Amino acid sequence: MVDVSTKPDTERYARATGAIRMRPETLSAIRDNSLAKGDVLGVARVAGIMAAKRTAELIPLCHPLPLTDVQVSLSLDEGLPGVRAEARARTTGKTGVEMEAITAVSLCLVTIYDMAKAVDREMVITDILLVEKSGGRSGHWLR
Repeated sequence: MVDVSTKPDTERYARATGAIRMRPETLSAIRDNSLAKGDVLGVARVAGIMAAKRTAELIPLCHPLPLTDVQVSLSLDEGLPGVRAEARARTTGKTGVEMEAITAVSLCLVTIYDMAKAVDREMVITDILLVEKSGGRSGHWLR
């Protein structure tokens, strides 16, 4: 791990996004809550939050962080068609929360795939990226 012991604690924030494309019928089934595994968006939201909290266990050499806030939002997008995910993470500490936000988005989308794969194995998880971060030596960054 990188030694961050001499760095000052600062407010840290990160926002990441991603999407999963699917057949229109799959999106309709998610919207109508008619898939056998249940409430896809609710379960995916919780999976994202849980993933953010466990990021250091999943990514080698990633610092464990005491998160002060994790927010996950999912929106249906007829234009994809599919679901767009956004995760926001916050902490006060010596290192950033970019990996927590990216991990949250990733696991949200993987959970959606898992819950809907029985009706659509051709779904594509795409465009997972960091959109914004602030705090620390590098300050604010916006894609």
